[in-house]
Amino acid sequence: MLTAELMNERNAGSLPGLLGVEILDVDRGIIKSRLKVRPKLLAPNGYLHAATAVALADTSCGWGTVVNLPKGAQGFTTIELNSNFLATTHKGIIECEAKLAHEGHTTQVWDAQVSSAENSRTIALFRCTQMILYPREPSHTG
Repeated sequence: MLTAELMNERNAGSLPGLLGVEILDVDRGIIKSRLKVRPKLLAPNGYLHAATAVALADTSCGWGTVVNLPKGAQGFTTIELNSNFLATTHKGIIECEAKLAHEGHTTQVWDAQVSSAENSRTIALFRCTQMILYPREPSHTG
């Protein structure tokens, strides 16, 4: 099974690494992560940019999908995501807990909650659907 350490190494050099996403805990059906809020991750209004919270949640759900891929699958792609923002912040650390809601052969559905580490206030609720990808069979034309 993939470890949090390996996921963090793989995040380096990509968007999650650029943003500072840190995977904290990996278990079957659950991923925990966090991100330090800093000025470059804020919107021009001085508060957390929505895309920052979405990236934290989507990264967590993505790694969760990788850990829970069905036998024979080679990967996944996000086919739908939804986020509802309930609060914001402009400093501190935001945390995410992503949980597997549906584990199918062709899709997985993940729910994630992004919260402030300082006061546990929910910042955003997130749901995404992942399409599971399998190797293509060679086509035979005759």
